[in-house]
Amino acid sequence: MKPKIKQKAVEMRSKGYSVKDISEELSVAKGSVSTWVRDITLTSQQKLNLKRRSHSPEVVEKRRQSRLKNESYKKSQIIDLASREIRKIDHESLKILGLGLYWGEGAKTSKGMARISNSDPFMIMMGMRFFREICKVEESRFRAHIHVHSTQIVKEAEKYWSEITKIPLSQFFKTYAIKSKSSKNLRKTLKYGTLDVGVGDTKLLLRILGWIEGLKKQLI
Repeated sequence: MKPKIKQKAVEMRSKGYSVKDISEELSVAKGSVSTWVRDITLTSQQKLNLKRRSHSPEVVEKRRQSRLKNESYKKSQIIDLASREIRKIDHESLKILGLGLYWGEGAKTSKGMARISNSDPFMIMMGMRFFREICKVEESRFRAHIHVHSTQIVKEAEKYWSEITKIPLSQFFKTYAIKSKSSKNLRKTLKYGTLDVGVGDTKLLLRILGWIEGLKKQLI
């Protein structure tokens, strides 16, 4: 099989094909092709054709796409390896994660309501786990409020966030839909809008704020 592939590579090179093209066409390493065809001298016209082709829009775009694909693969490899470093989240880890989320995204003075707001479903899911598993909030006490940037997706957004939070729609406030044209770009980035989810419990709010104060002291 190898001699036939080598012969084919030689024939293609003699016709003016590039080493890269031969490698891709025959599914052989470029190093092997280079060795096989190193004694073949291209004509001036063949060299000129290869040079022109290497600068053609199609080839330039193909190289760009190939580079992007390689970069994307390398990034995904790094992310995948890093994700494996995270072990199972225990009770204490969930508490710290939840407090970090609340510290950044939670209401600090909200008339006795412990509340977080976000458009990221995973942030909201983590917040719900924090409320349920750490704060021991009863299911009937949850309240949710959606802010969307189009009146056309109200029902869709309500269904989406209800599934994310596992909070029944009967415990959702009326969805607030912005009709302003200035929100057009936000419709694309925040398809289902932003969700506020919380519990009307002054004591819980104060406990969470106290935990955050404890975190600050530990950090100092």
